[in-house]
Amino acid sequence: MFIPFEKINDRGRVWVYQANRKFNSEEARIISEALLTFTESWLVHGSPMQASFDLRYEQFVLLAADEHAKAASGCSIDDWVRTLKRLGAELGISFFERSIVAFMKGENVFTVGSSDLKEKLNEGIWNQDSLMFNNLVGSKGDLNRFWLVPAGSTWLKRYLPHQTVVS
Repeated sequence: MFIPFEKINDRGRVWVYQANRKFNSEEARIISEALLTFTESWLVHGSPMQASFDLRYEQFVLLAADEHAKAASGCSIDDWVRTLKRLGAELGISFFERSIVAFMKGENVFTVGSSDLKEKLNEGIWNQDSLMFNNLVGSKGDLNRFWLVPAGSTWLKRYLPHQTVVS
């Protein structure tokens, strides 16, 4: 059962899917229609799941579910993943490319392939203060607090030069 994204409780479960490229307004319309249909009919063991979705920055699909009454099951999550894979195939977008890191600079999202992170760091494209999208957030509350975090506080710190403290 679809509910507006803002009505999902902060404890509601969230899944973040980052597209391998920005989607245009027509693709966003197609994605929204398909996800509305999915969330309106999403069932968990025969019972409707209170769920929502949101598209952000023309590159992210967020799915949220209020699991207070019933937790999403493996089969119901598989249905969601199949829906995204079908949409991706139809639109030429991958929502499952895990080797791309997304950053926010001003109002713009830019991405760096994981194999290019060190090179782009050396070129000054990103640094420890660059805001990185932490797509591993698990709840709506965490999405609001921890989705955009400084790169230096994430696993990306391994690429940063080690600073020695002189006493």
